[in-house]
Amino acid sequence: MRNWRAATTLLTLCVVACAGLPPKQKPVQLSNPVPLDGLELAGGGHWPAQQWWKRYQDPTLDQLIELAVATSPTLATAHARFDSARQSVRIAGAAAGVKVDASAAIDRQRLSDNGLFPPQFLGFSWYNQSDLGLQASYTFDWWGKQRDAVDAAVDQARAAEADRSAAALMLAGSVADTYFGWQADQSRIALAREQEGVAEREAAIGAARVGAELDAAENINRSDLAVAGAREQIAALEGSAKLRIVALAALVGRPMTELPSLQVKPLPALSGNLPDAVKIDLIARRADIAASRWRVESAQKNLDAARADFYPDLTINALLGLSSIDVSNLLKYGSRVPQIGAAIHLPIFDSGRLKARYAADQAAIDSAVASYQDTVVGAARDVALQATTRAQIAAERAQRVIQVDAANQLKNSAAARVRQGIIDARNELTATETWLQQRDALVQLDSAALSADIALQRALGGGYESPQTPTNSHLNGMTITQ
Repeated sequence: MRNWRAATTLLTLCVVACAGLPPKQKPVQLSNPVPLDGLELAGGGHWPAQQWWKRYQDPTLDQLIELAVATSPTLATAHARFDSARQSVRIAGAAAGVKVDASAAIDRQRLSDNGLFPPQFLGFSWYNQSDLGLQASYTFDWWGKQRDAVDAAVDQARAAEADRSAAALMLAGSVADTYFGWQADQSRIALAREQEGVAEREAAIGAARVGAELDAAENINRSDLAVAGAREQIAALEGSAKLRIVALAALVGRPMTELPSLQVKPLPALSGNLPDAVKIDLIARRADIAASRWRVESAQKNLDAARADFYPDLTINALLGLSSIDVSNLLKYGSRVPQIGAAIHLPIFDSGRLKARYAADQAAIDSAVASYQDTVVGAARDVALQATTRAQIAAERAQRVIQVDAANQLKNSAAARVRQGIIDARNELTATETWLQQRDALVQLDSAALSADIALQRALGGGYESPQTPTNSHLNGMTITQ
């Protein structure tokens, strides 16, 4: 009868403890395709390779990016975050196992003359107490709380790993963009120096004509203005090139003197279209989207662990110990004090702590889902923007090439007429200026196109492919059960 009453009491307490158990939530649906409807651009292209920058076939760029990945402080921070998340997995895993503690203690204490056992009854006032023990405890994970905590930590580590990949991609893109910006500056500096030479020749002709009283003296001022303008542009472009070197050194994490020797080269030609399945496959190709999905998974596991807190816990404790008031007898068989017991934790009244934690984890899921959706929309906007920009620049470049060819024809025609003595050299110089201006504009378009292409490689994931798939996700629509 006594055992029956104890079982009834225990069952009643369990029912009371679980009375406030919140119901499971409805599944959260995460869209898999990115919103790229209406983007009318040529398909048939390939996804970026893992080392996508090698498509530009520039060994110096390869060396710069390798240095940046190895030594950049920015990437080191991402590595540190990943290592921290990985250690959190170890901490969560250790909390789910058996706990074993060893202890040893020696105390010396005096008995009170007015205590429960006065010294005159025992025959001594001071005594020693020696204890040696090995204690083990284990909490049964019947409701999966500890397993969910470990899974949540693993998902956070995977998110940190994806963040590290995203940081590496951003770093490589910044290095490539800065490097090719330096190359564009060098090409424009060469054109600006040609422009300076033309302006100086025009100034010399103008000075001679003013000296011969064929032109007004104010023409010298116009010539000086043109020469100064050309030199100002050279100074601006040289300053820009120097700043890009400073930026490269900061990105790589090395002093400027340790950077590879930069050689002036033509900007690489571009080719390629968007992949056909960009709407569907972009989800698995973007490291930032993968990180967001893992954070949704982690938030789900934390919610499951919070829900498991409403159930009772059963813990088994065991003690193998020795105790003696005489140190010399501590290791004798009679000093043993073994103990074994079980404890049940019943969360009945906790001032709303469990419900508050559960509500906070629900809010964390809402935040993670919103962040995921924002990341997907941002990825679609990024791809559409860069692909459209690259197509627009390509269309502008086709017309600019026509203008460069036309300006070259005018220059050649003017040069031929000068050689025939029909006109003086000023007409040829004016045509040359126009031709140089058109070439400079073409270099700027090529630089902008290359920058857009680098940005598009980043937008398409830069060769990233998630090594794991979230456990609750499906290929066509991710379902997360709460």
